[in-house]
Amino acid sequence: MKKLFLTLLLMCLVLCGCGQKDQMTDLDRVIKRGKLVVGVRTDSKPFGFIGEDNYNYGFDVDLASHLSKAILNKYENAVEYVPVTLRNRIAYLNSGKVDCLVATMSITDKRMKIMDFSRPYYFAGQAILVNHWSKITTIKELDNKRVIIVYGASTEANIRNLLPNCKIIGYKDYDSAVKALKEGKADALIADDTILLSYTHKDKSIKILSGRYSVEPYAIAFRKGHQSEKLREYTNIFLDQYARTGKLDKLQEKWGIK
Repeated sequence: MKKLFLTLLLMCLVLCGCGQKDQMTDLDRVIKRGKLVVGVRTDSKPFGFIGEDNYNYGFDVDLASHLSKAILNKYENAVEYVPVTLRNRIAYLNSGKVDCLVATMSITDKRMKIMDFSRPYYFAGQAILVNHWSKITTIKELDNKRVIIVYGASTEANIRNLLPNCKIIGYKDYDSAVKALKEGKADALIADDTILLSYTHKDKSIKILSGRYSVEPYAIAFRKGHQSEKLREYTNIFLDQYARTGKLDKLQEKWGIK
């Protein structure tokens, strides 16, 4: 019954858009193509990573797959994953290389000016990663010290507000950032707790401090404007049903982020 409802709603959204001359929406393009093209991370386990078999895995990857199946009402070849990074994901979206981003994208006021978002599907929080021998216990102790961030994340603005006198050191990805911390090139690394947990699970030489210093609502990102409106509306309906039926909770449990 739920699948029938989504299918009928999708047909309605598409038909409503057909009356606009030369105005193909992003949803129209997805349906015509028969595939949803999604930007996903490959360096942010458990949200997005490459397995030993060179396939995409993770919470965001599964969510994107389920969304594509709901839109296109098919299970085979319904989604194409495009690897994105913190630094290029917005450019990939706005240039049309992907239809949407399911890529640990936090909603921020700055980002809302240049892209549209679905309802949040997960809430993370920024945390502090230090070496196991570090005596640092709170964020206040990091003022006037060296703090690592990953370029393109929403971390920098929060740090500049909380630690106006710290020295910020940027790296292009989490692997190199964690490596630099372990080598003593900084006193701490600040990033979303969900990302940092994947490192502490396999490496006991680093630890996460107990406090959280922000609320990071992850959402699916779309191009700004009316062309993406129907795709975003359908995504919100999908996410509402996905949460209401308990499937979102089960997916979080599967990837150990609940």
